Amino acid sequence: MDFLRSLFARMQGLGSGPVEQVLDELSLEGMARYIQSGDCKNIICMVGAGISTSAGIPDFRSPGTGLYSNLQKYDLPCPEAIFEIGYFKQHPEPFFTLARELYPGQFKPTVCHYFMCMLKEKGLLMRCYTQNIDTLERMAGLEEKDLIEAHGTFHTSHCLNVLCRKEYGLPWMKEKIFSEEIPKCEKCNTLVKPDIVFFGESLPSRFSSMLSDFPRCDLLIIMGTSLSVQPFASLIRKVPRKTPRLLINREKSGETDSQMSFMGTEGMDFDSEKAYRDVVFLGSCDDGCLALAEKLGWKDELVAMVTREHAAIDAAEGGGASASAANQSSGDGEKGPVPEQKDKPAEQTGAREREKEE
Repeated sequence: MDFLRSLFARMQGLGSGPVEQVLDELSLEGMARYIQSGDCKNIICMVGAGISTSAGIPDFRSPGTGLYSNLQKYDLPCPEAIFEIGYFKQHPEPFFTLARELYPGQFKPTVCHYFMCMLKEKGLLMRCYTQNIDTLERMAGLEEKDLIEAHGTFHTSHCLNVLCRKEYGLPWMKEKIFSEEIPKCEKCNTLVKPDIVFFGESLPSRFSSMLSDFPRCDLLIIMGTSLSVQPFASLIRKVPRKTPRLLINREKSGETDSQMSFMGTEGMDFDSEKAYRDVVFLGSCDDGCLALAEKLGWKDELVAMVTREHAAIDAAEGGGASASAANQSSGDGEKGPVPEQKDKPAEQTGAREREKEE
């Protein structure tokens, strides 16, 4: 058994010897000191639906409030059918009705989105790998070169006829969706679909072509994702073994399971005696980004950025509110451009943290 684990590890370049511990402490403070040390130059962010919930966009799997829990009105064979390519081709109406409710441009980017923009401004962001299709990363200021939209985007759409494949932009699709018209190609009258990845479709080619980022990653920040959808979830294991990994999420995710252990691959390890690089902040993504920004001395700058950019969005829309929940925190419901930190800090765990408590 040990031989097989070692073989799998060697095949994946993981090695089996001792690993240098980069962080001086497994905590948010230790992460902040590492970011400021000068040794952390290439940060990759992996993000999921949890970074957009404070903008008013539901995630997929939260019981009671998640998207999959509230699709009964569409009379689907199963909740996931609304994103299945075969079902969509036969019954596009439910998807486009949902798209009208969640369409990009109705929501403001969150504190978390602007924190990533701040990393870019400071020359630290190598790339943002996102599972989201809401385009809020682009709206916040990240450019196409900064992004890997692993599950596609609403930014462009294409005709489904393989002999046509005419491309359409965001304004064209928006007009069709809000006129309650099923989008059909102007050239061949075939159904037109936004370039988001449905179940049964391949991921965008850019996803695979940019995986060379990970061996050069100095810090991996994972935010707002359950790490339950492959192959996106597997990306956490593509960074070098010494690279620190920070999870900002409402619950722990990505931890090593029995299959990973057998294959010699590393999931997240926050609590074992062998933990040496993984830190978790349990709470909302906005609160986690604010807490890290405070440790870095960037909090005032981040708050000012969010306030300025939200005001600019409102001004561009003629002063109207873009979404009822856009200016609320993701955890406590207080209104304002950024969420206030709670009196009780969110949990941070790691081997060194436990040693202090003992």
